[in-house]
Amino acid sequence: MKFLTGVLQKETRELTDLLEPEMEGALVTVNGAVHTIRDMGPIAFVILRKREGLLQCVYEPEEADFLLKDVKEAAAVEVSGILTLSPKAPSGVEIRMKSVKILSEPAEPMPIPVSKWKMNVSLETNLDLRPISLRNIRERAKFRIQEGIVRGFREFLTLQGFTEIHTPKIGSKGAEGGANIFKLDYFHRPAVLAQSPQFYKQMMVGVFDRVFETAPVFRAEKHNTKRHLNEYTSLDFEMGYIDGFEDIMAMETGVLQNIMRLLGKEYQRECGLLEIELPGTDNIPCVRFDEAKRLVSEKYGRPIRNPYDLEPEEEMLIGRYFREEYGSDFVFVTHYPAKKRPFYAMEDPEDPTFTLSFDCLFKGMEITTGGQRIHDYHMLMEKIRRRGMTEEGMEHYLMAFRYGMPPHGGLGIGLERLTMKLIGEDNVRETTLFPRDLNRLEP
Repeated sequence: MKFLTGVLQKETRELTDLLEPEMEGALVTVNGAVHTIRDMGPIAFVILRKREGLLQCVYEPEEADFLLKDVKEAAAVEVSGILTLSPKAPSGVEIRMKSVKILSEPAEPMPIPVSKWKMNVSLETNLDLRPISLRNIRERAKFRIQEGIVRGFREFLTLQGFTEIHTPKIGSKGAEGGANIFKLDYFHRPAVLAQSPQFYKQMMVGVFDRVFETAPVFRAEKHNTKRHLNEYTSLDFEMGYIDGFEDIMAMETGVLQNIMRLLGKEYQRECGLLEIELPGTDNIPCVRFDEAKRLVSEKYGRPIRNPYDLEPEEEMLIGRYFREEYGSDFVFVTHYPAKKRPFYAMEDPEDPTFTLSFDCLFKGMEITTGGQRIHDYHMLMEKIRRRGMTEEGMEHYLMAFRYGMPPHGGLGIGLERLTMKLIGEDNVRETTLFPRDLNRLEP
């Protein structure tokens, strides 16, 4: 009988291992996918794609026990050879090949040039061939950056005493209301896909005080713009015992600082590949909604058309204003009008037509919506009545408030939008692994 005692130790090496000084001159074995082959005549360069980056292997006919023609682009291989330093190689080292084992071979040639620095294919082709296009080093790097964003979010909040939760994505009622809800048949009962984890994370504040979640949300919005998706990943947190909605913005500032710190420390290769200049987060300005509108209207001569919401052009101008005036790529826009916020948003006691809520704009685009919530049961019920809403489908949500809830608030950050603006893309589909929009359900 055989027993497993943990992770099996392999003889194959990873890039991190190969960069250790004592490895120079050693006989090593590595595996990877053949990213490209450059035949120079007397020698050839076989570039392997590994999870940490590219590894250059040198084929010299007199040193190798195999023929170069037996190695195909996109094949999965195991290479053995002598490790040598090479400043011009992608990772600073290379392997002088002695032998190769073919682990698998492609059935067809590659449909797009994934080994090129830029593939120069249309976005539609990129997305149609997503399992292949993501093998391009720059495409892949986008989602390593995205991983770093989620890590920075999760690690910071864990250190701040937050508990990670996982809430259902099928429910009986949408948290945000409105018409942008995907409806479905759930065993002959009406159900909806979650617009956000809002109800659940508020309920869990009554259990854990501080909670967070990273999960998909669904919006049945018939938008076909560069900034909208019908399924996206939301980084949510909710925290209790707050003194005001400023506590929420301060916590997000800490989150953003930790994300940028982590990216600068552990994702330098990807930041270099994508030429990312990490934004400053030491001091993020805050401005009231009505004041922000006035400032950009006066400076850029744009008339205020919608007094209750920010149009995309206004968001862009607000971002431009605070970049020019304060050198900040981030800005918190606070005190949104009550008529544009959900029923659970806490109204400003000094002027109930506004709420104690905010959006965070990054380089002229909204990436976050958050604020303080109504925590008093009677106040919440009065707000529901004023809006002509029904309690149906919210009974368990309201139960939490009936039996007491602390002052609390929270937010949701759009992961794909944050990644898009950080990387400098202009279409959110570029930073979505497998986008879902009006026309796309595959791959």
